Amino acid sequence: RESLKRCSPIIAYDTLSPKELVSQAKALYRDYIHSRLNRTGIGLSKPKHQLSASGGMLGQVSSVLMWLVDELEYLRPNIYPNVARQLNITVESESVLSDAFLAVAAEIFSTGITWGKVVSLYAVAGALAVDCVRHGHPAMVHTIVDCMGKFLCKSLVSWLKRRGGWADITKCVVNTDPSFRSHWLMSAACACGHYLKAMVFYLLQDK
Repeated sequence: RESLKRCSPIIAYDTLSPKELVSQAKALYRDYIHSRLNRTGIGLSKPKHQLSASGGMLGQVSSVLMWLVDELEYLRPNIYPNVARQLNITVESESVLSDAFLAVAAEIFSTGITWGKVVSLYAVAGALAVDCVRHGHPAMVHTIVDCMGKFLCKSLVSWLKRRGGWADITKCVVNTDPSFRSHWLMSAACACGHYLKAMVFYLLQDK
């Protein structure tokens, strides 16, 4: 597989407000979802402003994030397809979908925050969006977008500000050693697989 070329230096916008960071996170997710659904052959309407094609700081971040999620899915193809079925939930209910996503997100980051885990969260959210569209509930994608925003606002905004904002994720692709890249992504994938299995029991007990 081809590796992403090293991005040119960009400015870290560490002065962004929590609201702006969350807004960027949701925009990045919408951009990723458009790409993910198109790759699956069930694309929705194109976003008005596609970040990955627009250039600029957020455009570079979007391209890097998409590439890293693709790498993660490539490394562990058995984890991210059919996430709703793995969690034993229906995507027809907004409350069930929200509770499941927020519970998985909380578990993923229960032992700390890393970019690998952030990438894994986007992979889970993308897989759930695919499940929603495939099962005839495309409107539920907006529910996942809102849940992503809520979780980011509550749990990740402070960490993002300390890292200088979303631009920091581009540093993840500076090292071109495949073993290094595979190591931290594989760690995130393995952790996510463990959390998904654990959440099945959690959600069943909660019903």
